[in-house]
Amino acid sequence: MPRFGYFLASEEHGPKELVRQAVLAEQAGFECLWISDHFHPWLDEQGNSPFVWSVIGALSQAVRLPVTTAVTCPTVRIHPAIVAQAAATSQILLDGRFVLGLGTGEALNEHITGARWPTADERREMLEEAIEVIRELFTGRQITHHGRHYTVDTARIYSLPSQPPPIYVSAFGDKAAAMAGRVADGLVTTMPDRQIVDAFRNAGGHGKPMQAGLKVCWAQDESQAVKTVHRLWRNEQVGGEAAQILPLPRHFDQISELVTEEMIRQNMPCGPDVDRHVEAIRPFVEAGFDEIYINQIGPEPEGFFDFYSREVLPRLRQG
Repeated sequence: MPRFGYFLASEEHGPKELVRQAVLAEQAGFECLWISDHFHPWLDEQGNSPFVWSVIGALSQAVRLPVTTAVTCPTVRIHPAIVAQAAATSQILLDGRFVLGLGTGEALNEHITGARWPTADERREMLEEAIEVIRELFTGRQITHHGRHYTVDTARIYSLPSQPPPIYVSAFGDKAAAMAGRVADGLVTTMPDRQIVDAFRNAGGHGKPMQAGLKVCWAQDESQAVKTVHRLWRNEQVGGEAAQILPLPRHFDQISELVTEEMIRQNMPCGPDVDRHVEAIRPFVEAGFDEIYINQIGPEPEGFFDFYSREVLPRLRQG
C-alpha cells in the first residue's frame, strides 16, 4: 500500500499558508509532503511563489512529515552548488526526512536571469552534470569541477547531514524516465503512465521509489469547484511542450483560454463525490507508485482535509 501525501502548491499560496496547510495535512493523516519550487506562478490569478527553501525551513519546525521538492531545477536559475548547500541544510533541519526532487525546469522560472533557455536534450544533459556536482559536494570534500555546463571552484559544504538526501528526478517522457532510472535514487511524475514507469525501471529503476502527484478540488458544490479550477488551474489541461517553453504567466493565461469548464469537469475530480476522488487516485496505486500526493485547489483546505480524513483516505487504505 502506498503512502498518501499532501502537495503544497507554492504557486497558489503564500509561505505562512503553506505551513498552515502542512500542519492540517499531518493532523488529517497524510504521511508526507510535496512542495513545488517556482519563481513565477503559472497564472497571475494563482498569485504566489515564495522561496521554497525558506518555507522548507519553516516546515521543519512545524511538522514531522518527510518533505520532497517537486521539483527543484538546478540547471539555470540556481547553480547546482547552491542547490546542494540548500538541500544539505534542509536534510539537517528535517532530521533526515528530506528528498531532493530535481527536474529540467521550465522557461517560466528559469529565464529570469537572462540566460538562454536550452533545448530539452541539452537540459537533460545539464541536469545529469548538476546531479554529479551535487553528489560530489555531499561528500564533504573540497570540490573543483570543470564540466561542459558548470564550474565549481574549490567549494566545500561544511554543514552536512549524517546521510545526504536522496535525489529523485522528474520525468514526463521516456528519455527523462530512462535518465532517472540510470542516475537518480527515485522517480517523480504527475501521470500514472505505465510507459514512464517501465522506462524508469528498465533503465535501472527497479526497486527504487516512485512518487506521483495530482490535483483535485473538493467543495460542497461540484459546479463551484469546477469554476474554481477553471479560474486558478486551467493551465493543467494544456498538454504538449508549452509548460516547458512559455516564459510568462500571461502566456499560460492566453493558451489556456481554449480550456472549458466542461473539460475540467471531465478530467479532474471536482466536488464532494467520494468515488470521483478515489477513482482519480487509484490508477496511481495500480501503476505501483510508492507515494501519491494530492493537492487541493482553491480556498477551502479545511473542508478538503476533513473530507479526505473521513472519506477518501480510509477507502484508499482499504485497498
